[in-house]
Amino acid sequence: MTDFTNKIIQDYQHVDYIVNNAKPLFKGIDECSYDEFNEALRVGVSVPFMLVKLLKDYLNPHASIVNISSSRDRMSQSQSESYTAAKGGIYALTHALSVSLSGKARVNSISPGWIDVNGKEYDGADALQHPVQRVGKPEDIAHMVLFLCDEKAGFITGENICIDGGMSHLMIYHDDYGWDYQENEK
Repeated sequence: MTDFTNKIIQDYQHVDYIVNNAKPLFKGIDECSYDEFNEALRVGVSVPFMLVKLLKDYLNPHASIVNISSSRDRMSQSQSESYTAAKGGIYALTHALSVSLSGKARVNSISPGWIDVNGKEYDGADALQHPVQRVGKPEDIAHMVLFLCDEKAGFITGENICIDGGMSHLMIYHDDYGWDYQENEK
C-alpha cells in the first residue's frame, strides 16, 4: 500500500478524492474462520483507514472521501457476519474520520442496497419489494459518489446515505409484493 500511496504523491503531489470501495469476504458464523473474519475486516476497514492515513497530509482543501458501505450495515441475512461486520465498520470509520479530518476533508459513506452489476432486468417480487419498483444499477451509486465529491455537497460530512430503492423502509409480510414466505427446513 505504501508503494501505491508513494506513487500517487510522486505523480500528483496532492489528493482531491478518495473513494474506498472494497468487497470483503462474505461468510457467516458457521463457515467463517478467525483468519477469514479478520481478512474481511482488513479489506473492509483497515485498508481504507491506512489509505486515508497515508494520504491525509496531501489532501487538497475541499477534498472528499467517500466510503462504500452496504445496507447490511443496518440489516442482515443469515450467514453474512464477515461482510456485515466489515461494512458496519466502514460506516463507523466514516463518522470518526469526518471529525478527525475536520477542515481537511469531508468524509461520507454510501450504503447501497441490491445493486445488479450484470445488467439483468428484474420483475415480480424482486422489483416490487423496492418502493421504486426496480433493482439498483451501478450508476445509482456512481451519481451519488460524484455528488459527494462535488463542492455542491460542501456542507455534508459524517453522513451515510442509504441508496436501496427504499427497500429498508418497506415492511414485507407473507403474500405482500409477490413475496412468499417459505419456512427453511433443516
